[in-house]
Amino acid sequence: MEILFENNKKGNGGYISLKNEAEEIGRATYTISPENNILIVSYVMVYPKFEGQGFGKKLVEEAIKFARENHWKINPHCSYARSVMMRMPEIEDVFTK
Repeated sequence: MEILFENNKKGNGGYISLKNEAEEIGRATYTISPENNILIVSYVMVYPKFEGQGFGKKLVEEAIKFARENHWKINPHCSYARSVMMRMPEIEDVFTK
């Protein structure tokens, strides 16, 4: 299955959508705090029929990539995103525990 990310940024907010060829799998919503150079991940959601396949983690990884591209730190308000990031030692450049 081919998966695609689409970043729907509008102003200082938006969401990253994860899709396959036919439909949306899930999304991660965010807010940008430009004055603090912070990407706030507010919610990660995967549709029930796609749960348990690692797509939530892929959305968090895409948010990390987005933060790195813009030289931002990440503040995960979403408890799922925080728990995933706490287990990723290679992201200390964008997330301090």
